Amino acid sequence: MRLFVTLLLALFTAPILPANAQQRETALVAGGCFWCVESDFRRVQGVTDVRVGFAGGTTPDPVYDDVARGRTDHLEATLITFDPGQISYDQILHLFLRSVDVFDDGGQFCDRGAHYTTAIFATPAQEAQAEAAIRAAEAELGQSIVTPIRPASRFYEADDFHQNYANSTERTLTRFGWIERRDAYKRYRQACGRDRRVREIWGSAAPFAG
Repeated sequence: MRLFVTLLLALFTAPILPANAQQRETALVAGGCFWCVESDFRRVQGVTDVRVGFAGGTTPDPVYDDVARGRTDHLEATLITFDPGQISYDQILHLFLRSVDVFDDGGQFCDRGAHYTTAIFATPAQEAQAEAAIRAAEAELGQSIVTPIRPASRFYEADDFHQNYANSTERTLTRFGWIERRDAYKRYRQACGRDRRVREIWGSAAPFAG
């Protein structure tokens, strides 16, 4: 009798999900400045959330100032959450590789150092897809690329100040003056030459470089 009551309660208290509900999936990548990767993927249909942070290192609980100054072994990283019913992991990687300098193993654009290098952090289930994405990119370019596939790593989320910086209307003091963060981001991206270099590599295949 007790077992029957327990099963009955479980039946009526279980959450009811929509018939078309899709389980969210994630992709963890490093593409230099994490604001740029975040800004790019927030525009992609099927992406439900993007968070910036750090991954790939051994330093526990890293903070931005330490990572940005190369005082840890972490990379600036971006965690992309997406609806696989609208966009696939393969498509996420296709877009990612065509948004970075896949020939630069010393950083990305004006940001130098190992903490600004590129990577795909793949789970065992994602590894074959990541390898296929690398092969496809190399075939398209006709030469080898340096972006590595690294084992899935713990993702440490950055503080609130650094989240969605490219769209923030809050003001902050920068080398450009006391301006909105979104304006500071636009000026940084242009000055850093990211889009110009990506267009040089990928041409019309570059999805975010205009």
